[in-house]
Amino acid sequence: MPTATELQGRPAPDFDLDSTEGRVRLSELRGRNVVLYFYLKADTPG
Repeated sequence: MPTATELQGRPAPDFDLDSTEGRVRLSELRGRNVVLYFYLKADTPG
């Protein structure tokens, strides 16, 4: 498995997810800055 340093600067693989604005596909955002924030367990402490 590649290290984080080896992956830095490379394009992320395409994926889709549900957002507050509907279903979003990463490839639809190509050429734009994207920040992803994942909650492992939403609404839980820690």
